Order: sequence, then C-alpha cells, then structure tokens
Amino acid sequence: MPRYGYGIASTALWLSLLLGSCVGIQNESTLQLQTFDHAILNGSNIWSNKDLEVTVTANANEVENDDDGAKTDRHEALLAQSSIIYGLTEVANASNVNPICHAQLKHVQRSILNKQPWALKVLDASGGKPSGFIFGQNYWLGSREACGSMQRPLGITLSKQYKRQMHNGLITQQSPFDMDYRVIYLRHNSPWQVELKLMSEQIIHIGLCLPSSCKSSEIQQLTSDYMAGSFKDSDIFEMQPEVLYVKDLKLRDVFYNRLSFKLVVGFVLATCAFMLCAQQLSVAKQLPADGHVDGAGLAPVESEIWRALHFLLKWRPVQSFVSCYDVANNWRRIVATRENSSSEIPLLNGLRSVCAVGILIFHVMWFMYFTVHNKATLLAYGEQIFFQYISSAPLLVDVFFTISGFLQTYNFLRNTKQLQAIRDNGSIANVKLFCKLLFHRYLRLVPLYLIVMGSVDLVFAYIGDTSVYHINERFDEICSQHWWRNLLFIQNFYDFNDLCLNWSWSMACDMQFFLIANAILFLYVKHPKSAKLLTLAGLVANIVWSFGIGIKSNFEFSFDIVYGTSSQIYINPIVRVLPYIVGSIVAFCLAERRVSYQLSEGQQRWLWHFCLLVFVICIHSTIKRDLGYMITIVLFALGRICFSLSVCWMIVGSATGRGVWWSRLLEARCFQHLNRVSYAFYLLNPLIISLIYGLSSSSTHADPIMLCIICCGFTLIVYLASIVFSMAFELPYSNLSSLLLRKPKTT
Repeated sequence: MPRYGYGIASTALWLSLLLGSCVGIQNESTLQLQTFDHAILNGSNIWSNKDLEVTVTANANEVENDDDGAKTDRHEALLAQSSIIYGLTEVANASNVNPICHAQLKHVQRSILNKQPWALKVLDASGGKPSGFIFGQNYWLGSREACGSMQRPLGITLSKQYKRQMHNGLITQQSPFDMDYRVIYLRHNSPWQVELKLMSEQIIHIGLCLPSSCKSSEIQQLTSDYMAGSFKDSDIFEMQPEVLYVKDLKLRDVFYNRLSFKLVVGFVLATCAFMLCAQQLSVAKQLPADGHVDGAGLAPVESEIWRALHFLLKWRPVQSFVSCYDVANNWRRIVATRENSSSEIPLLNGLRSVCAVGILIFHVMWFMYFTVHNKATLLAYGEQIFFQYISSAPLLVDVFFTISGFLQTYNFLRNTKQLQAIRDNGSIANVKLFCKLLFHRYLRLVPLYLIVMGSVDLVFAYIGDTSVYHINERFDEICSQHWWRNLLFIQNFYDFNDLCLNWSWSMACDMQFFLIANAILFLYVKHPKSAKLLTLAGLVANIVWSFGIGIKSNFEFSFDIVYGTSSQIYINPIVRVLPYIVGSIVAFCLAERRVSYQLSEGQQRWLWHFCLLVFVICIHSTIKRDLGYMITIVLFALGRICFSLSVCWMIVGSATGRGVWWSRLLEARCFQHLNRVSYAFYLLNPLIISLIYGLSSSSTHADPIMLCIICCGFTLIVYLASIVFSMAFELPYSNLSSLLLRKPKTT
C-alpha cells in the first residue's frame, strides 16, 4: 500500500511537471504556438520533457523567421513604391550603371533593410511624394543638409545626463562611401494638377542622396526605368513623368571664364581705383601748397603707391573726371534733403518711391512663383481685393511713363535758352543738339544698367548650376546672345521670352518715347501746328491700335492671358505709349498756360480726393477677371487714360502748390532721398530677389503674413544695395554728364 501510494504520487508529480513545462513554453512564445500546444495537450503521444522543449522552441524560431521574412518583404514592396531612392536601388543592375555605383547602390539597399542609421539618414534625406500635388506641390526636395551630414556629422552637443530613445548613430555614423545630393527634374502630364499656363509649373523637382560614384547620365536612366515600373504602378495621379535632366548642384569651371565675369570684375576694380584716387585727391586738396604738414602725410609705402599717380592727378581733366567718384560727395548727394522749392514738383519724389516699392512687391510674388509649392493658392490671393495692389502692380509702370512724359515736355518747354537755340539753329545744328541730349541721357543710364546686366548674367549662371530649382528664365544664356539689344534699348521689339532682363522692357520703352518726344518737341519749336496734330494723331492711333490688338488677342485680365499676350500687349511700345502721351499733353497745357481755372479750396480738395478715388478704382479694375474681351479692352484702353489723368492732376496740383493731407505725405523730405536711388532700386530688385530665392534649399509657402514679412525684408535689402550701386555706378556718371554740360559749347 505505501509502495502503491508512492507510485501514484510519483506519477502525479511527473504529469504536473510535464504540463507545467508546456504552459511555460507557451507563454515564452507569446501565444504564437497555440495550435501546437493544443495538439500536444490533446494528442495521444507522450513526449519527454526535453524532446518537447526542443520541438516547441524549434517551431517558434521557424515561425518567427517566417514572420520576419514576410515583414521584410512587405517593407521592400512598400519602399519600392513609396521611396524613390529605394526604387532606384532596386532597378540598378550591372548593365545600366558602372560597377562601383552598382555595388554602392545595393549596399544602400541592404543597409536600409537592416536599418543602419546612416542608410536611414540617406532614405530620410531623399525626397518622396508629399501632399498638395493638386495645387502645385512639385518640390520633392528632401533635405540637402541631411545628405551633407553623411560625410560631415551634425555639429551638435547633447548632454549624457538625459536618457534618449534615439539611436546614437543618427548623429555620429557616416556613410562608408561619398554621397552627393542630386536633383532630378521631370515633366509630368497629370490631369490631376491645376494647370495655370504660367511658365514651367509642370516640372517636378526630386532631391536624392546618392553615391558620388553614380554619374548623372546613369541616374537619369535609372529614374526613367523606375518611373516606368514601380512608380507607375502606384501613381494614382497619372503623372506619366518624363525625365528631363539631373543636376549635381556644383558650380562649373566655365563660370569663371564667362565674359561677363571678366567685365564685371574689371568694372568693379576700375571703379574702386577711381574712388581711391578721388579720396587721395580730396586729401591732397586739404594740404598746404607745399604738400607737407607736421605730423601729416602718407606712410612711406603708401607714398610710393600714390607717387605713380601723382603726375596724372595734376592734369586738370583727370582731376575733374576722378572727382566724379568722390565717395563723400556722392554720399552727401544721396542722403541730403532740403526744403521743397517753388520750381520743383515735390510730390514726384513720393510717387516714384511708393510705386517703386509696389513694383518690388510684385517682383517678390513673380519670382516666388518659381519656388512656391501652392501656386494655385498664390494666384488665388492675387484675385482678392486686398491683394489687388500687388497683382495690379504692373499698372504702376504707367505712373512712371506718365511722369516721364510730363517732365520731358515740361522741362523742355521751360528751357528758354534751348528753345531759342533750336529756333536759331539750322537742321544740322539741331541734329547735333538732339544727339547731345541723347548722349547725356545714355551716359546717365547705361553704366549702372551695364553692371546690373553683367551681374544678372553671373547670378543666373551661378544659380543655374547650384540651385535646387529649375530656372525657367535663363538670363545667362539669353544675355550672352542678345546683350546688344539691351544696349540699344530695343529689346522690347522681340518676344518676351527672349528678353535679357525681362523687367528692363520699360527702360527700352522709356528711351524710345524720349526719342520720339524730343523729335516732336524739336518740331514744335519750328512748326507748332504740325507737332500738335502729330501728337493728337498719335493719341487716337494708340487707342485704335489698343482696341485692335486686344480684339485680335481676345485679351482678358486673367493671369494666363496677360502672361500669354506679354509680347503683343504688355511690353509693346505702341500700346504702352498712351500714358506718356497723356503726360506730355498735360505738361504742354501747364507750361504754355493753355488751361486756366479758378477753384475754391473745397473744390480743390474734392478734386484731389476724386483723383485718388479714380486711382484706386483703376488699381481694382482687375478684381473681375472674366468680363469678356470687349469689356476688358474698353477698361484697358480708356481706364488707362483715366489712370494717367489722375496722376497728372496730382503732379499739376503739386506743381502749383495745392494739395491735401495725403499728398503732403508724398511730398515729405525723406522721399527726396528714396527718389535718388529709385533707378538702382528698380534695376536691382529682381536680381536680388531671384538670387535669394535661388539659394534656398526648400520650397516656399504662399501665406499672407509671411509674404508681408518677406516683402519688408526684401525692401530693406534692396534699399541698402541700391545705395551702394548708386554711389558706385550711377552718381559718378551723372556727375560726369553735368560736368560736360557745364563746359561752354559753340552750339
């Protein structure tokens, strides 16, 4: 009996150990082997504890390996469809890339699947499909800085006092081979993106972090293969991309061999040399006649440097020329302000300055279009009431044309000596006088224009190589071919897309209007009736031409039509001469006292406010952009006449000493200073804006608040640059022109 009871107890203990071991293994396998456990528990076979443990563990490892393999396959399939960089590593083989590139791409692929920190940084630094494609998100740029950290670890110090969940290798681990940031440009043909018909919005930018051993041509081929395979299979937007080219963002050596580089550097060095000579001449004039003062004078080495120029600086013509570059005098001319005199029109200073800033803000939006990832939203802002001051800013160019026409005629008719000379001269003498006026205008405008044109050529060559963006307007290529058009001021006769400095079209128009106006004014001195009839005929012909070209082009105020008709309407001198003619006619009436009026103070005040109202209504006339081409043409032609007349009243009112509170603001003395740099401000702002946008590594977002901040920043930067360029390249030649005019002439 005791023996029997002992046997029963032993059997029960053995069974309990067996069951306990099975339950333990089931828990350790995280319930992944429930089927096997149930089979064991319900089966008839009785295994030993050791055999059971080995069998169950082996089955658990097998299932875990199968699960890991399935998970890896899912990761690979997902990455192949969603990650462009991983897709390129998949399609790479020994036949489409060089052996080193192939080996390194496959190493990147394996390292991504193995979750190596450096490989995940490569994956993360490379661009993929972002949201917002429908409204213009074509910038899949990734992170250029993150790709650069492959060889240059991020310089950041993290304290060891805090426990972090991140992998330490995210900061310290580097790639086993050199990696470069490349940008691939594709043209998509998707019907699922808002097509604005403005420049190159269909260009997709894809930034990828790739091995340096891979050539751009190989990357282009790999991308074509991937786009035709895995990418196409998961492309719900039906992009059908076409690979255009690949950019490595490295400046080519040919940049330093450009003619513009040599000319700009030579021009800048010569200007600096003239400034130094002017400074030396200014110091020398302050010394006594013998040139020596106790404790004064130059150091011996500097004396040797200046001794070589001493002889030339003694020559009076050289002294006069060098003095034009005197920095101190030019600085005083720029910053000086004085009380407005009765012979001036002080409102012009404020009007020019405000319009110049308005055009700058328009250029901020224009060049932002190449970098913004919500293009449709940006244009939608332009159709709102508040933003009409920006989207209608091209109309402000008519303000400058009106002012130019008014001043050209007004100053000409007030110059009694010149009028008498024209009456007394014969045809040949008047031709010489006409050419002299043209020469002095050319001398004042061209030096700054030339240095800006060379700078634009260099800037666009630079950002064309190094910017992540596709540069649609390659002025470096256009200017190298068509620079002579700009120097002759005839660039607006050609297609808008072929313009070097396309914002300089108004300068060409202004120069052409100057020539025509001077010719008519010369004719007026000799034959007044013929000149008047010719002017009126030109006004009527311009209105008829504007209607005709508008009907032919089905012109509307929509952004796509305005851009599409730039060559026929926007930059066409025949169309744009209208405000110049209006300004000239008003100036003639004022100078010749052909219009006299007596208004009470209340009537004058009402007329001022009425002109401002007309000005504002004309600015907002484009709020409705689908009026039909006939109504649009009427608004375009007749509305511009009303707009120019409102500007003319402001000018006439200021010239005759009348005004209201808001006109007094435009007559403030501070605008005298801003007006002196307005020419440089106008020329430089597109150059600086495009350079800063081109150097950015991420796309921009059109947001009203940020746009206000960006515009303020650009205004300040351009203003400071305008002071420097005006002092170096505008005022010296203005001084030289004045110097030549002061010399006595026989004619």
